[in-house]
Amino acid sequence: MKLRHFFSILACGGFLLILQGNAWAASPAVSVEVAREAIAKSSALVIDIREPSEQTNGVAPGALLIPMGQLEAKLATLLKSKAEPIILICATQNRSSKLADTLQAAGYSQTSYVQGGMNQWSSKGLPMVKPGN
Repeated sequence: MKLRHFFSILACGGFLLILQGNAWAASPAVSVEVAREAIAKSSALVIDIREPSEQTNGVAPGALLIPMGQLEAKLATLLKSKAEPIILICATQNRSSKLADTLQAAGYSQTSYVQGGMNQWSSKGLPMVKPGN
């Protein structure tokens, strides 16, 4: 009986940790389709944070091209407030998800990243353009 009580307490504790972990959730991911729609409707600032050398195979039409290292310095001039929606995209989501978390911690409350990045965009056959076009 004591062992069953121990496992019940352990299970409840694990459930509470899961709930607590969700309260500290990272920036949300959005699909490539959501990002594409945001560009079309101008409902969010979609920013490709890859380096120019990574963008040579193509970029999402309408996305702003601002390398990761330059973004924080430029955001103040691009946004009226830190509450405006921002969607970040990189090659795979590794950099964009980390940068989204950093921006959220800095007060940019509506920051998300594209799940799978431009690799996912390309694999779904979504339109791409050469930078500068």
